[in-house]
Amino acid sequence: MTLARADNKVDGEIWSVLLGNALVLACALWNAWPVALLVWPFWMQSVVVGLLAARRVLALRRFGTSGLKWYGLYVAEVPEAKRRAVRIFLLQYGVFHLACLAFVIPMAPIPAGEGWSVLVGGAVFAIAQILAQRAALARDALGKPDLGTVMAMTHVRVLPMVLVILLGIAAGRDSPIALGLFMALKTATELGMLRIERVIATRACADAAPHTPRPHDG
Repeated sequence: MTLARADNKVDGEIWSVLLGNALVLACALWNAWPVALLVWPFWMQSVVVGLLAARRVLALRRFGTSGLKWYGLYVAEVPEAKRRAVRIFLLQYGVFHLACLAFVIPMAPIPAGEGWSVLVGGAVFAIAQILAQRAALARDALGKPDLGTVMAMTHVRVLPMVLVILLGIAAGRDSPIALGLFMALKTATELGMLRIERVIATRACADAAPHTPRPHDG
């Protein structure tokens, strides 16, 4: 696969994020949701992001482990490293999201009759994430991603989402303007994180490319 084809998938990744957020916003406006109720589709999206990150790591054919240590020992670039990294990641990620769930349940209860709408919103986000991951897999195939970086970026990616959730609960305002501003903040955050991932992936591709000696090289 060429870098140009990967760039096309990146465009699809951006459109997946924009379309998914637009559809959830439309659902929220149609059902006159309070801002706090959006935290449920966001939480479900965050869970899917973690599961897809685990799938992404297991799909890596080439990867680096620069600076990655377990129990004081450097990690070798072997398949078992991927599996072990996924086990550790899922444990940490699961505990974190269970803790978030314990906080969200009492702070943002789902009104009667809105359960299906919330599930639809979460499903839209999940589908958008699944479609968007095609771009990440395409970038990984071109380079040699660092195992620790991929795991860390997943954590970093969901942290702004958690902050948005907290802002939504704190806002507590039930108006179309508040919903629009809230979704705009979330969308901008996601696109910013995608941009950062793209920069890191481009560097990984450059590092993985074979070096062609120049005339003055020794």
